[in-house]
Amino acid sequence: MVIKVFLASSSGSTAIKKKQQDVVGFLEALKVDYTQLDIACNEDNRMWMRQNVPEDRKPTNGIPLPPQIFNEESYCGDYDTFFDAKEDNSVYSFLGLPPPPGSKEAEKADKADIVENGTHAEETNTVGNLDDLIEVPVEERNGNTHREEEKLQQVADEEEEAQDGEEEEITEEETADKEETAEDETPMEEEEAVEEADEVTEYIAHAEEEEGQEEEELRQLEEEEEAEVQEDEEEDLEETQEEEAE
Repeated sequence: MVIKVFLASSSGSTAIKKKQQDVVGFLEALKVDYTQLDIACNEDNRMWMRQNVPEDRKPTNGIPLPPQIFNEESYCGDYDTFFDAKEDNSVYSFLGLPPPPGSKEAEKADKADIVENGTHAEETNTVGNLDDLIEVPVEERNGNTHREEEKLQQVADEEEEAQDGEEEEITEEETADKEETAEDETPMEEEEAVEEADEVTEYIAHAEEEEGQEEEELRQLEEEEEAEVQEDEEEDLEETQEEEAE
């Protein structure tokens, strides 16, 4: 299976160039075999790409823009769907390729298979039945042994009560320390939250500005594509008229 990436080598759109570089760079990082097909210098590549992108995946003007990705003859998607697959760690599934063992996508597929098939690791009880392992001592008939056991049990109970009291004191001290630490960290956490909010606001503003610029560049490219298509149709019409005149 060969992955085909349709690109425009001489595109005047910065946004398209960036998207093409992103796709190619990521495929090379994954060491995925692929072939670049230039639609700017090869009319056959351009027509094949336009004809094989499904109608429901084409933009409103009917002219798909590069990059467009195929697995042999099967359509994989455009940059937006590729980006979504990359964010979701499902690029191999997007490309129609099996994920390599040990990859995040392979681990994700294994987990999904476990959930789907209901295969769960069963916990085994290695301890066994304690009642079967513990031998019940035979009570000796004289009363001395019984009294010694009572004394030992009493000592054990007293030690256990003392230990419970120490644990309660330690727990109270730890709770007091945690409350003091939480009070000290609250102002710092509020400052960090404000800084993070400012960073998010700045990032969103920058992203919206870049998105507006990309939309303008895409609109210009679409207009150029439409003008080119119209010019080709006019040339074909002129040739047809000349042939009819002859």
